[in-house]
Amino acid sequence: MFSVLSYGRLVARAVLGGLSQTDSRDYSLVTASCGFGKDFRKGILKKGMCYGDDACFVARHRSADVLGVADGVGGWRDYGVDPSQFSGTLMRTCERLVKEGRFVPSNPVGILTAGYCELLQNKVPLLGSSTACIVVLDRTSHRLHTANLGDSGFLVVRGGEVVHRSDEQQHYFNTPFQLSIAPPEAEGVVLSDSPDAADRTSFDVQLGDIILTATDGLFDNMPDYMILQELKKLKNSNYESIQQTARSIAEQAHELAYDPTYMSPFAQFACDNGLNVRGGKPDDITVLLSIVAEYTD
Repeated sequence: MFSVLSYGRLVARAVLGGLSQTDSRDYSLVTASCGFGKDFRKGILKKGMCYGDDACFVARHRSADVLGVADGVGGWRDYGVDPSQFSGTLMRTCERLVKEGRFVPSNPVGILTAGYCELLQNKVPLLGSSTACIVVLDRTSHRLHTANLGDSGFLVVRGGEVVHRSDEQQHYFNTPFQLSIAPPEAEGVVLSDSPDAADRTSFDVQLGDIILTATDGLFDNMPDYMILQELKKLKNSNYESIQQTARSIAEQAHELAYDPTYMSPFAQFACDNGLNVRGGKPDDITVLLSIVAEYTD
């Protein structure tokens, strides 16, 4: 029979053992980017991390790492509007808000809302539309908080398998949810969604997890199994290795986008919607590739 003292020691050991398994280290993201505009200007960035009409940002704050991608709606070009201006300005505004600490890590929709509101308040209206995906890693809680509006998105890979991914938001085929600013005469005609409509998730991550955040130019041209094959080339968490793998993924997606015989995910989705489509989908491609690592100043 155990004495009360012996029992107390056992309980103490159990409690301390449980505490010792808790990871008290702060986490961070080591992130590299690569992309291509569909006009073949390979790897050339416009002002503010823009690949064609796509835009992205990577921001670090003491409480969190924040990533964002946005895909400007190309149809605005028919009205004399540069679609990259809206997506690029939205991402630069979100980046600034993060760097100024004007956000809550558990509320990425708040970042998107604040950025969009700033665009709405511009004295000179910035016309355009864009999808958007915001990914936030809370350093201390080790949780990934996300907000995805439209058909950009992200996936989390652990042990060579996709363990979490975003849900695509479409009103109907090839018409994603989007933030918009239209001229007064077109209000109510141009499709426009609220940032609050974004799909939100929270997910616990582990050291070594891979997070891939991208616009639809990637996901429309590369199925998960192809992406996972490329990620197998990622041997460590140093920036050079991540950059090389991000470029490899973006290059493969870019090549497949112009293959007329390839049955791309986009073509399969089109067939599922009654359309006879084959081949890749020429589009701007933006890839942010991140690895969860121990935080260092």
